[in-house]
Amino acid sequence: MTLFSDIQKQLGPEAETLLNHTCKTVPKNTLHLPGPQWVDQIFAQSDRNIRTLRNLQALFQTGRLANTGYLSILPVDQGVEHSAGASFAPNPEYFDPENLVRLALEGGCNAMASTRGVLGIVARKYAHKIPLIMKLNHNEFLSYPNTYDQTLFATVKEAHDMGCAAVGATIYFGSPESRRQIVEVSQAFAHAHDLGMATILWCYLRNSAFKTASEDYHLSADLTGQANHLGATIGADIVKQKLPVCNGGFQALKFGKSDPKMYTQLASEHPIDLTRYQVLNGYAGRIGLINSGGPSGKNDLADAVATAVVNKRAGGMGLITGRKAFQKTMQEGVKTFHAIQDVYLCKEVTVA
Repeated sequence: MTLFSDIQKQLGPEAETLLNHTCKTVPKNTLHLPGPQWVDQIFAQSDRNIRTLRNLQALFQTGRLANTGYLSILPVDQGVEHSAGASFAPNPEYFDPENLVRLALEGGCNAMASTRGVLGIVARKYAHKIPLIMKLNHNEFLSYPNTYDQTLFATVKEAHDMGCAAVGATIYFGSPESRRQIVEVSQAFAHAHDLGMATILWCYLRNSAFKTASEDYHLSADLTGQANHLGATIGADIVKQKLPVCNGGFQALKFGKSDPKMYTQLASEHPIDLTRYQVLNGYAGRIGLINSGGPSGKNDLADAVATAVVNKRAGGMGLITGRKAFQKTMQEGVKTFHAIQDVYLCKEVTVA
């Protein structure tokens, strides 16, 4: 069985619509698409210093996707974000941070992203073997009643001192706390670039008004696209976003600014076109889009492959996959990562 036929099999009934779709909204030749010379083509012309370029290059030269321009990253901040018990009970071996790093290495990932504590306890052994990304802020769920806010748990200097190649952070765009978070993260990213580290922003939306009785506009292409644009504005080198499943958030919620062409010319209802709108908002692809893998479920392998196909064909840069991998056995997690990476390695899966 060829790589392409294996991908077709994983996609099942979705194979036709995902693999044969041609994007007629934003032409692919108007975008900056991932490739082997990505750092030279995009960031060598930017204000990033040589140390940042070196660390960006390290991200793109590691793992099974080395020198392709694509990324496969293991993120594990769920011990804080969702509680350690809820996150690691499906596979208790991952309470031990070293096993998480082993999963990233054996899974052929470009990098691993995690908390200051997880990375700090193993950094001296692994920082030179796989690029580490320190997630600087988190939303913790031990405060009662639960609230939704991103709080700084670590400093940029700590990330630099333990040899991290990059820092990551989340902003809850749309939340009452978002403007404070924008200031905090913008300052942290500027400091990280000064010290020579790359920056990745989780551009998430958070506002109860964004979820209506009929639709969850936290996953709307127009709102998530604008969040990506704000992430690029404050100096993210890469933006992480959830896969869009709907559109028209500005219109339905009757706020912000929009133009009818956003919905008639720049996007359609097809998932690849919705995701391409996210790519477009990252400076026409100059700030690469990595989509999140989402929570673990019943058909994780097939879901991960489908998400990878959508991301790649839209012009995205890869996937950042956590629970679908580490809430399984090590063997199953490695299999999931390899299946995702095979999509980006398969030449027959082209940009739509």
